[in-house]
Amino acid sequence: MESSGASSSSPSRFAILAAFGSVYLCWGATYTATRIGVRLLPAPILAGTRMLTGAIIMLTFCALTGKQLLGSRGTMARLALVGAMMLFCGNLGLVWSEKYLASGLAALIVAVMPLYVAVIESLLPGGERLRLRGIAGLGLGLLALVALLWPSFHAALGEPRQAGRPMQIVAASAILLGAFSWAAGSVLLRRMRLPVHPLVAAGWEMLVAGLCNLLLATVLWQWPHAQWSTRSIGCVGYLVLFGSLLGFSCYIWLIHHVPVAKVATYAYVNPLVAVILGALVLREHLQPTEYVGMVAVLCAVALVTSSQMKSGRPVAEIEVAPVEKEA
Repeated sequence: MESSGASSSSPSRFAILAAFGSVYLCWGATYTATRIGVRLLPAPILAGTRMLTGAIIMLTFCALTGKQLLGSRGTMARLALVGAMMLFCGNLGLVWSEKYLASGLAALIVAVMPLYVAVIESLLPGGERLRLRGIAGLGLGLLALVALLWPSFHAALGEPRQAGRPMQIVAASAILLGAFSWAAGSVLLRRMRLPVHPLVAAGWEMLVAGLCNLLLATVLWQWPHAQWSTRSIGCVGYLVLFGSLLGFSCYIWLIHHVPVAKVATYAYVNPLVAVILGALVLREHLQPTEYVGMVAVLCAVALVTSSQMKSGRPVAEIEVAPVEKEA
């Protein structure tokens, strides 16, 4: 497949816009759904039921459409490793953090993931180095994180007795660690170039993540704390149908029909959608410095993802290459 994601077919403009709308809105709204769901279900149960259900549906669809489900032992082991890194470690920290952080703020912190990808890629042996624009974007991203996290640090240091304040810092740290795990898994998967259809790979990765989450929930005995209701089941259903299935399927389709740099715009559109939905649905409001951080982090991501590497390839291509190379 060419890096531009071009295809021999020519999809209609409406189909492309609908796919972009699905990726932007479906993935942007997952932060709102997660914020609601994690108040009712422990994080590993919420994440685990979502991943496991999505995996069963995805793999069943792949089997019914004649896709080869099993690869070599080495391929399956690598898929399990990537699934654990990206969808278990990478996602669980985000889900848990939304017990203590506004969904919009969590989405903005997650937006640093493309910056992680660029840094990891540039540090690896034989990796691709950033040019000046990308380096400037990384510096701006660091300042953006300071602006985003400053209210939480200030509140925790200035009001140590106020319940929940220190947990905001812990939650933000969990998101940053999870984003790093996701980015490292993305770079690793790109270098593996596994001969597996992307939907099949996603199904196995979700299955591994779902089992890991539910095993953790059992070890920690989180099940008695789960509040199963129409609301919690609705959150899980949304995350499965619109987050894991529809959103991801549209993303894969776009990779095959639209230039990669355009597809990568989800990285700075999703946080905006999350902030808007958080304000409208959950009555969340960012602090003034967090609004400054929002603008800065989106600009930083735009700078880095549009930056050319020393090889001449854009970071956006590196970021979405794990999916592209599987096709």
